[in-house]
Amino acid sequence: AYQLAASGAAEGEAVIADAQSRGRGRLERVWQSPPGRNLYVSVILKPPFAPSAAPQITPMAGVAVAELLAPYCPGRVAIKWPNDILIDGKKVCGILTEMKSSPGTVDFVILGIGININMSRDDFDPALRDAATSLKMETGAVADRLQIAGGLFQSLEKWYNTLTRDGFPGIRNRFLDYNDMVGRQIRVAFHQRTEMGEVMGIDDDGTILMRDQEGAIRRVSAGDITIMKG
Repeated sequence: AYQLAASGAAEGEAVIADAQSRGRGRLERVWQSPPGRNLYVSVILKPPFAPSAAPQITPMAGVAVAELLAPYCPGRVAIKWPNDILIDGKKVCGILTEMKSSPGTVDFVILGIGININMSRDDFDPALRDAATSLKMETGAVADRLQIAGGLFQSLEKWYNTLTRDGFPGIRNRFLDYNDMVGRQIRVAFHQRTEMGEVMGIDDDGTILMRDQEGAIRRVSAGDITIMKG
């Protein structure tokens, strides 16, 4: 998809793989991508906003996927900021973006989405079986991958148009419908340090507002977040 976009492909063109030999997630983690079971799709986007706003595409896609999957598992789908979709706390979808930009302008963004659809528990590596899931595992039924792909594109178009028209405020309430971080204690792991604090809200650009242990309000736009229990 990146090569197609660099060669002038139109916005909205998508690449779907039946399997991936080098599936990857955030922080260079491996994304299991067996053939014939799941949905692996990359979409070319050319948003009309500055590169600094491009990270908002990830929560937008999270809303689109959560809304798509919610009817399969009512009341059980959640967004884990910034790029995971969970069913009862287990990961069913990962989102990854890659941007090419020029000074002040987004040339294109590749939005990659992987949804576990028809994997069984034994299909996952043993180390992932307690943390990952699929629609089949959660519903007990095999789902039509093409039907889900079509629904995904419709949902993405709806929420991408909302984002480009209204910015993050246009999707914030829907995002919070699937995410209950506000008021919760979190731990944020960066490459070299870890910080803890309470989520006070989500800013107009999608950034987490966290009150740290010294009482200062910090903006969190990166890092691996864990919601603390208790």
